[in-house]
Amino acid sequence: MENSVDVKIETKGERKPIKQNPLSKAGKRVCRAVGYITGDMKEFGAWLKDKPLMIQFIDWVLRGISQVMFVNNPLSGLIVVAGFLVQNPWWTLTGCLGTVVSTLTALILGQDRSAIAAGLYGYNGVLVGLLMAVFSAKGNYHWWLLLPVALVSMMCPVFTSALGSVFCKWDLPVFTLPFNLALTLYLAASGPHNLFFPTTVIQSATATPNITWTSAEMPMLLQSIPVGVGQVYGCGNPWTGGIFLIALFISSPLICLHAAIGSAVGMLAALSLATPFSKIYSGLWGYNSSLSCVAIGGMFYAFTWQTHLLAIACALFSAYLGATVTNMLSVFGVPSGTWSFCLSALTFLLISTNNSAIYKLPLSKVTYPEANRAYYLKMKKHQRSCCEV
Repeated sequence: MENSVDVKIETKGERKPIKQNPLSKAGKRVCRAVGYITGDMKEFGAWLKDKPLMIQFIDWVLRGISQVMFVNNPLSGLIVVAGFLVQNPWWTLTGCLGTVVSTLTALILGQDRSAIAAGLYGYNGVLVGLLMAVFSAKGNYHWWLLLPVALVSMMCPVFTSALGSVFCKWDLPVFTLPFNLALTLYLAASGPHNLFFPTTVIQSATATPNITWTSAEMPMLLQSIPVGVGQVYGCGNPWTGGIFLIALFISSPLICLHAAIGSAVGMLAALSLATPFSKIYSGLWGYNSSLSCVAIGGMFYAFTWQTHLLAIACALFSAYLGATVTNMLSVFGVPSGTWSFCLSALTFLLISTNNSAIYKLPLSKVTYPEANRAYYLKMKKHQRSCCEV
């Protein structure tokens, strides 16, 4: 080839020239560079270890923001923050405040530093900050709301540590249970008639909705898929949901795929129950299914076609369970949060099976789906070699 360089290698005492294409070398450099920003950005985390604590803390906060979707990637976290700004700058402030306070509280309580660095003590805080602003009847820029946001976010690491000490017996994650506990307690304590921090009124359905199937709009139904992903953070803007999907794709295409599939499954489940189209368009049926599909589809189970189908089943179960929880909690005037995701994902993680293709990873080995599958294949190869011996 014309654009080639000769490289001498020694083989069995002889020197033989081989030709290496500069384009292939450039391709390897690009792949290596892409590897630095995808996955969990492990190299970047190692590079930060000898840097000032403040710089490390920013990395932990960004990882905590993305960990809501099981993504341990600061670049993805930064893109998610950009999505917050598209949705609502005030929510961005309250969400970031919740992450900072919960992460700082975990440091003060002396929690595991590696878990803090992975953002595992920040993601519940960002949800608390966002949803407290979402359900505030005072609207945007009610500055006094920052006080309860900080106080409630401080409870997230406490709940995380307490639940973790129980769940570790079954090697299970706590998911967003700390967020659900903190938000439910706050909204139940304040309520819509509170003088200082009133919340929006949540009522159960009182009449049968009048649904005309011909009024269904296919573009809006398709749009509900990214909106459902955005509703994981309480955001109903389709552009925000699209930005979140980009953030997920950068870290793990498998997480992005399952997040979209889960949201679509939630939308189909809503149609099967003749749910009013306005609720479907708002993405409220998609976010629990999206989280459940990601959790089972390669995150805590190694990715195989069997676990892929199991993830879809979990997403469907989570959607129907979400309707149940919503109807139950609306009687008490509180939102359903992500209770159905937590209950459905924990249920599916507790199943027992003799099928080797449904492999639940040890919690200490969970990183991101592509790496989890590589670990699973390595373990399978090791077991096969042991059997042959």
